[in-house]
Amino acid sequence: MATQNLDMLKTQIHRPDNARTFFLLNKPCFPSHSFDSFSFRPGPQLQKKYRNIRAGYVLNNAKAVAGGTRMSTSVKATVTVKLSDGGCFFNLVGLSHGSDDILDLLGKSLLLEIVSAELDPKTGLEKKPISGYARRTGQKDGEVIYESEFVIPGDFGEIGAVLVENEHKNEMYLKHIVLNGLPNGPIEFNCDSWVEPKFDKPEKRVFFTFKSYLPSQTPRGLNSLREKDLVSLRGNGKGERKTSDRIYDYDVYNDLGDPDSKSELARPVLGGSKKYPYPRRCRTGCPRSKIDPLSETRTGTFYVPRDEEFSEVKQNSFITKTAESVLDALLPSLKAVLLDDPGLGFQHFSDIDQLYNQGMPIPKVKNQGPLQSIVLRLVKAIEDADDVVKFETPAMFHKDKFSWLRDEEFSRQTLAGVNPYSIKLVTEWPLKSTLDPDVYGPPESAITTELVGREIKDFMTVDKALEQKKLFIIDYHDLLLPFVSKVRRIKGTTLYGSRALFFLTPDGTLKPLAIELTRPPMDGKPQWNKVFTPSSEATGLWLWRFAKAHFLAHDSGYHELVSHWLRTHCATEPYIIATNRQLSVMHPIYRLLYPHCRYTMKINALARQVLISADGVIESSFSPSKYSMELSSVAYDQQWRFDREALPADLINRGIAIEDPTAPHGLKLLIADYPFANDGLVLWDALKQWVADYVNYYYKNASMVQSDPELQAWWTEIRTKGHEDKKDEPWWPVLKTPEDLIGIITTIVWVASAHHSAVNFGQYAFAGYFPNRPTIARINMPCEDPTKEEWKQYPDSELLVCFPSQIQATKVMAILDVLSNHSPDEEYLGKHMEPTWGKEPAIKKAFERFAERLKELEKIINARNKDNSLKNRGGAGVVPYDVLKPFSKQGVTGEGVPYSISI
Repeated sequence: MATQNLDMLKTQIHRPDNARTFFLLNKPCFPSHSFDSFSFRPGPQLQKKYRNIRAGYVLNNAKAVAGGTRMSTSVKATVTVKLSDGGCFFNLVGLSHGSDDILDLLGKSLLLEIVSAELDPKTGLEKKPISGYARRTGQKDGEVIYESEFVIPGDFGEIGAVLVENEHKNEMYLKHIVLNGLPNGPIEFNCDSWVEPKFDKPEKRVFFTFKSYLPSQTPRGLNSLREKDLVSLRGNGKGERKTSDRIYDYDVYNDLGDPDSKSELARPVLGGSKKYPYPRRCRTGCPRSKIDPLSETRTGTFYVPRDEEFSEVKQNSFITKTAESVLDALLPSLKAVLLDDPGLGFQHFSDIDQLYNQGMPIPKVKNQGPLQSIVLRLVKAIEDADDVVKFETPAMFHKDKFSWLRDEEFSRQTLAGVNPYSIKLVTEWPLKSTLDPDVYGPPESAITTELVGREIKDFMTVDKALEQKKLFIIDYHDLLLPFVSKVRRIKGTTLYGSRALFFLTPDGTLKPLAIELTRPPMDGKPQWNKVFTPSSEATGLWLWRFAKAHFLAHDSGYHELVSHWLRTHCATEPYIIATNRQLSVMHPIYRLLYPHCRYTMKINALARQVLISADGVIESSFSPSKYSMELSSVAYDQQWRFDREALPADLINRGIAIEDPTAPHGLKLLIADYPFANDGLVLWDALKQWVADYVNYYYKNASMVQSDPELQAWWTEIRTKGHEDKKDEPWWPVLKTPEDLIGIITTIVWVASAHHSAVNFGQYAFAGYFPNRPTIARINMPCEDPTKEEWKQYPDSELLVCFPSQIQATKVMAILDVLSNHSPDEEYLGKHMEPTWGKEPAIKKAFERFAERLKELEKIINARNKDNSLKNRGGAGVVPYDVLKPFSKQGVTGEGVPYSISI
């Protein structure tokens, strides 16, 4: 039995860095009359269910006095080590070391030290901890038990921590510690963290209590530990990071290309230059490329700090251990289906339907790894997995398979689709480019007053439409036009500068008026630009459909690269790094931001590996191709401003709303039925009130904000390090008052939660049927330099050639299916309350009020989606707008709003 127990313990062991871990009690005190809880920087495993440490207080009669002398107390410590359900993480657990077995038998494998939070009154130094080894005593239900006994002196004072030293050669997962024998009951430490062996790194890990302290309020005995913990997390900016490191540092995006593999996979470094400004990512310290010394090599799994790894639940629910292995296994088989012709398109629209009805055959390819199991996990609906992969029918296609053809739906999705962030008011007329005409041709738009007048003559004149603010636009013209000539040199894709114009009709819906496509002067040809309008005439109708396909491909690229990746994933990573480097886990603002940081760095690392890398999913399946990330850098340079990331500021900046103190939320929407804005403003107000209640509890006045060194260092580092390329911009908010802090934090948590939900979780519902949102247009418009008229005989076949190829479409569909789903351990706004919040009665009540507001939002959204007068929200065959619905798991495109960018 002993041998069996030892073998089972081995599955929970893996080589790490640190040897010691502090578990510090809340209000560290010995004695007290109540039980309370305390938290820690969680390890990567079981990060939702098991990440909290709870501990009771030692009671007053533990300091009993007899004859003027305080009596000692005998305490028995029981330590539980949990065996991993899956047996390993990162394929590193499960190593066998005979010396560890011997140490367990000798009772010398786990050293515990009970630490006082008080300084010695005589010396002013830390008191000597009470130490003892814990012996392994048994095993039950996947858990190994260790026990130890201590005698606590009467003058020991407040208990501040339990120090754990792992004498094994390998890391072990410590579940909890219970101190029994105290007069009024046990103290339990739910540790749920990996404890590393002392042989790798001698530095101590510190796990602080649930009690939040501003730096000036920190108990004297904890000051040095607070600072040491922050220093250990910052690192020194040198060396290659290891899996078990917990170091947060900054670097540029210099790992997207792979020049050492192929010269054509070289990519410019994003960040650190005027040409390619960009936010910073987490530093990995990988070796430099031999071909390009400015770039890092791409080998193995990308490092993230250990606390940022997926929990076991998340890891198991993720489609596979990394998105890369999904593609490595799936795509070779898809290529085999397609006869190794990556350019092969769909021959008929019915072939696309078969992806959902009959499925795509998957042949058995030799030496391709566990393909079938990956396919089974990759797609939610599978029939006969040995032979076919069948995609789930997207919500939009399920409700109305022809809705993608309707202009009304094309317009509606600008307000209630996956990219509601691009539409804006027309504020200047006539439309005109700001690009250099000597390079890009005449700046005047081909969308003229006469043309628009013809389209809206049944409603009003153009002048009246401009005066009444009825014209709206999505304009990618100047952003895309500089990339057109470069992209067109790449086989299998094309590009235009584009813009689409809309008119707000009396019933509150948008009517598409025109799409303009522009090619700059190139290859000895002058500028080409043409306007396409809705038409009932056969040729005009098909040209309009082609124009929509091109524009939607541009919108898909902008959505994925800017609205989604840049403005949420990429911009948020510096906030997370700064939060861990500058705010102690005892800091109340760290506790407030913590759930909004969960899993983001890990999912971003996976994105760098698979999605946004050279020849990754984005480059191989979206129109900008190899210039995709450069385009996002240009967007960051020209468009990104922190002060406009708040929803109200964003709406005002786009001209969609005007300030009105008498209106709900203080804003009047120019498009009254704008589902994203309507729901978003209710959620924004709820978030802001929750943040205000929290901040005002800890910061009573401006001087407390200004005198908080950690808080000021945090905001300074976000501006000057995380977004260093924009550090001198005048629009950065100042941080001097509680009101300033409320605005900054509300913006950050809005981006991490609601903004990301709005642009992410509806992706498969709307883009899973790719004719509705093609990611790439592969051929030019038929009327550009026409040399043949055959397309007119079979225009549907020509449109299918323009659409993504089979491999491009199915690859994107598979990824969108993954990205649109929630993890079983997802944490949703208003539903999950951090334990630290619950320990302060005022904060707990504030959170409960926040949760009630979100319940009201749930009712509001349900009522709005049933209101037939709101034509942008519902109707026959229309997908209801529910991505910002807080709790419901019955939604078509959402299951709630997660705290963080977790997928």
